[in-house]
Amino acid sequence: MAFGPASELGVALFEDTAPLEYMPGLSEEERESIIKAVYRQILGNAYVMESEQATVPESQFKLGNLSVREFIRAVAKSDLYRSRFFETCPRYRFIELNFKHFLGRSPEGLEEMRKHSTILDTQGFNAEIDSYLDSDEYQNAYGENVVPYYRGYKTQPGQSMVEFTHMFALLRGASSSDFKGSLSGKSPVLNKYAIQSTPLAVIPPSGGVAGDGWSFQDTGLGARTRQGVGAGANGKVYRIEVTGYSSPGAVNRVSKFRRSNKVYLVPYDKLSEEYQRIHQQGGKIASITPI
Repeated sequence: MAFGPASELGVALFEDTAPLEYMPGLSEEERESIIKAVYRQILGNAYVMESEQATVPESQFKLGNLSVREFIRAVAKSDLYRSRFFETCPRYRFIELNFKHFLGRSPEGLEEMRKHSTILDTQGFNAEIDSYLDSDEYQNAYGENVVPYYRGYKTQPGQSMVEFTHMFALLRGASSSDFKGSLSGKSPVLNKYAIQSTPLAVIPPSGGVAGDGWSFQDTGLGARTRQGVGAGANGKVYRIEVTGYSSPGAVNRVSKFRRSNKVYLVPYDKLSEEYQRIHQQGGKIASITPI
């Protein structure tokens, strides 16, 4: 059982679940479990109706004619994956989800994003899918018969903390869905942050022990409020990220603002006053960062 950060940040299920691997001699029930795990991982935990399932590749996999990797390739190149994540999403949303679904991590930065954008331009959709499944990284991490799993939320040798924080932005708990249920919708979650290698605040998802940050989204400049910056003790200023506003009958059910969060820049000597105001309005403080 996972404790500490894993239980607080919504990844306890991934920590407590061993990777699934196909081996000869598995029962029908065990093969079905692998098929379900592939759909869950490759389709971003989205519900799949029976009519949408890849029935022919499923049969070939059960007969032993397809490895896990080749079954994944068939699902990834299906009309279902194409319609959900390629045809209806911006380019960089599609690419960041490919990294998440196939390699279990977020893109490392500009060069990786540019590389896969070029593959799309010059070789097309199928080549973009193959570029992940045929990579050395995929083979080293999962081989031929292990179902891919999320790895990017763990610190690893050679990985910067930027990718670590980006993975938590992409992975909003075990119950989140990349098709429905994400506040980002079809917009890229990372985009400029991946391109500029900018770290993000790690916000616990709903139900996390550390707080209710499920509805936190990055704000545009128009949503920021500047309050006395430069004033106060030693000129210290703090960036307060606030989410969880609620006001029935207002702009929407989540927030009385048109965004699901607000960001305030507050001098040190005004922090106590600001805390009280935020809580009186029903807000939840997601993070406080000195700037």
